[in-house]
Amino acid sequence: MPRSGPLPAALSLLLATAALLPGPAAAQNAGFVKSPMSETRLTGDAFELYCDVVGNPTPEIQWWYAEVNRAESFKQLWDGARKRRVTINTAYGANGVSVLRITRLTLEDSGTYECRASNDPRRNDLRQNPSITWIRAQATISVLQKPRINASEDVVIHVYGPAVTLQCNLTTSPSPLSASYWVKNGEEIPGTRKASNTTEYKILKPRAEESGEYLCVFLFSNSPVANATIEVRATPDITGHKRSENKNEGQEALMYCKSVGFPHPEWVWRKKVNGVFEDINNSSGRFFISNKDNYTELSITNLQINEDPGEYQCNATNQVGSVSVTTILRVRSHLAPLWPFLGILAEIVILVVIIVIYEKRKRPDEVPDDDEPAGPMKTNSTNNHKDKNLRQRNTN
Repeated sequence: MPRSGPLPAALSLLLATAALLPGPAAAQNAGFVKSPMSETRLTGDAFELYCDVVGNPTPEIQWWYAEVNRAESFKQLWDGARKRRVTINTAYGANGVSVLRITRLTLEDSGTYECRASNDPRRNDLRQNPSITWIRAQATISVLQKPRINASEDVVIHVYGPAVTLQCNLTTSPSPLSASYWVKNGEEIPGTRKASNTTEYKILKPRAEESGEYLCVFLFSNSPVANATIEVRATPDITGHKRSENKNEGQEALMYCKSVGFPHPEWVWRKKVNGVFEDINNSSGRFFISNKDNYTELSITNLQINEDPGEYQCNATNQVGSVSVTTILRVRSHLAPLWPFLGILAEIVILVVIIVIYEKRKRPDEVPDDDEPAGPMKTNSTNNHKDKNLRQRNTN
């Protein structure tokens, strides 16, 4: 009969460790984390529907579609359908995530779109009822005829030119108009909001900063926003740059230019060589140029006093015109920080030399001759007094 007693310590530790190790994850039915949302769009626009599901194993995702008033007649959607206007991107990980996108919408794209998900092993068995093996989330997409807007043509403005008027006229709309207003470069222009099918905006003083992308926007009570775009173009105007840059040898120089004007310009940096501006030669790898819309930077690292000083030109060019400005780069020697001290030291040296020369050229004090007596000189004052007394006696 086997002996029963306490388990060996090593075996007990092994069992305890095994008990703490995670076992296989329990099965979990599919469930929605994020479901598609209903939308209303205009013809020519696009929409996207999102579907995020969780489960173990990760559920499979499919997209289905039913036409308006035919909610029971669903057809599966595939990537590239409807003349490649349909795009389906799906990724599987801990969750299953899928995005349905349809572009260049038409009225026929209206209907019910359904995201289906399942991790049931029997989900593709035709003998099973899909309503049992698949979970579903629906969204209704309504596509309305896009309003017709008659808008001004794109315009080019010139400095000191005549005033420019932009106009938009709404001729058809899917629902009653609520308001209209103007937008410049993504921001509403204050004071332009009103309730009218016809709207205009005046540029009284055409300048480069007044150029940009203008939109006349129309709001409706029961349909999406509609707008028309008018491009106002102008030659770039460089409004900020460094006139000069002073650096020491070995340091880094930074020059920049910023401009106004639409469209955004293409930037080019050049350096004057033998009296002619040429594109920068970056064979040394010390030149770095960064461009973003209406701003550009030129950075030069480890400045060389024999190569880098000179005139640098930034040029901005767009479809309308071109403009350039110049920055002068000066590079000083490594000893430049010592120049003030050396100047003071030189002044001190010169002053000492002047003092020494002056002292040498100054007339020396008179030195007494060796033949002259060293003691005080005797006078004949005593003899004079004797002679004076003798005359007085004779008189008496």
